[in-house]
Amino acid sequence: MGMALWKNRRGQGLTEYIIIVALVAIAGIGIVNIFGNQLRNQFHTIVKAMSGSETETVRSLAGKAGTEANQKNLSTYAGSK
Repeated sequence: MGMALWKNRRGQGLTEYIIIVALVAIAGIGIVNIFGNQLRNQFHTIVKAMSGSETETVRSLAGKAGTEANQKNLSTYAGSK
């Protein structure tokens, strides 16, 4: 009887662990959906700057990324004013 109880508790711990991992994954997906385009523009600007692109190209990309970052933030999705 003691062995069956031990296995049941072990299964409960594993289930809790799986639920936590699933919640973290869902939160990560949500963050990427919210900030994905902003991150993509920022990395695009960094790559262009490191690859030796013209200064004006990098400045325009940085401006575009900044404009988009100002337009969309967490309050955009939360509905707060």
